[in-house]
Order: sequence, then C-alpha cells, then structure tokens
Amino acid sequence: MLKVYLSGEIHTDWREQIIEGAAKLDVSFDSPVTDHESSDDCGVAILGAEPNKFWYDNKGAKVNAIRTRKGITDADVVVVRFGEKYKQWNAAFDAGYAAALGKSLIVLHGPDHSHALKEVDAAALAVAEEPRQVVEILRYVLTGSLPG
Repeated sequence: MLKVYLSGEIHTDWREQIIEGAAKLDVSFDSPVTDHESSDDCGVAILGAEPNKFWYDNKGAKVNAIRTRKGITDADVVVVRFGEKYKQWNAAFDAGYAAALGKSLIVLHGPDHSHALKEVDAAALAVAEEPRQVVEILRYVLTGSLPG
C-alpha cells in the first residue's frame, strides 16, 4: 500500500478528486484537518483559552504541527497543492519539510505560480497542474501503466 499525504490549499475539492480518482489503486490517504475553524481553534480548544491572538495562533500551529509531522513522516509520497486564492505559507513549509526528509514530493499548482514556486518545484519529483495528473502519477508508480 502506498501512503500519500495531501497537504496545502483547503478551499477546493482537489483532495476529493485525487481520492476518487485513485479509488481502485492500493493507496491510503492522510491530510491535515481541512475544517478551517477546527484547525485554527484546536490549540485553545485542547490547551485552554488564550486572549492574545499571537499565542492563540501559536498554540493551534503547534498542535497541528504534531499531526502534520506525523503524516509527512509516515507518507511514501507527499502531494502539496498551492491554490489560486490564498498564499499557502504552510504548504511551502510542508513541501520543504517533505523534501528535507527525502520524501517523494509532488507539487500541484497552476501555471501562474510557476515563477513564485520555482524553488519548491525544483525540489519536487513532479509538478502537476491538475489533480488527475497526480492520480496518473500514482497509477504509474503502482502499476507501471500509462494513461489511456
């Protein structure tokens, strides 16, 4: 079984597209918590209230980092999606962490981000523009078969 960690942008259905497309493959998926409110509030919900916004966010980031580090460490392949609407600084951090661990990294973004992400792209083993391309990479890795 190939373990794939799906990191990055949370505002579109790209994860669902990959998971559905890979339904017949021997793949398991993991990801960060994609409910924005839960992700933001996990630190104070678990560790207690925090009136200062910096420490509020800091608590959440650290609790989320436990989950993220485990997911990336356990993964065979890490897919990092950079969306169009927001700058995903955390996604860039995840890509760097995966690269530092020597994980097989697939970066997913549109052509408009190619220049801004050139260093991230250079660390990746593949740069895809569409979720279906990620599915085809996974299929090829597992079966050696090409699309079509």
